[in-house]
Amino acid sequence: MGFVYYAEYLHYFERARTAYIRQCGVSYATIEERGVFLPVREATCRYRAPAHYDELLYIRIAVSELGRASLRFVYEVRDESKERLMAQGSTQHALIRRDGKPIPMPDWFKDILSNVKQPGPNEPLY
Repeated sequence: MGFVYYAEYLHYFERARTAYIRQCGVSYATIEERGVFLPVREATCRYRAPAHYDELLYIRIAVSELGRASLRFVYEVRDESKERLMAQGSTQHALIRRDGKPIPMPDWFKDILSNVKQPGPNEPLY
């Protein structure tokens, strides 16, 4: 049909999240080496306008909630000019150990997440 497949937006969210964490100064691998795993517990996506194949997209991401043993990222997908909102979404992540047991958010992880300034409405994150 010439439109981006709807499930591809979750891949966009994942790539944005990986880049966001890297911008915090670490990688997912480093977080896991420290014993913290972040499985997705919930994902939402509200589609506003279709994206077309080979269209450049702008993805905004921010942390919207830090829980005792979870966190939530929020996302906006816009066209290259940032004028057209194409999708909005969120992912909620549990913090678990390698064996799958929940763990409280370590202070070092909170500190890592606070290294990135949360964007204003028209500010790029990266």
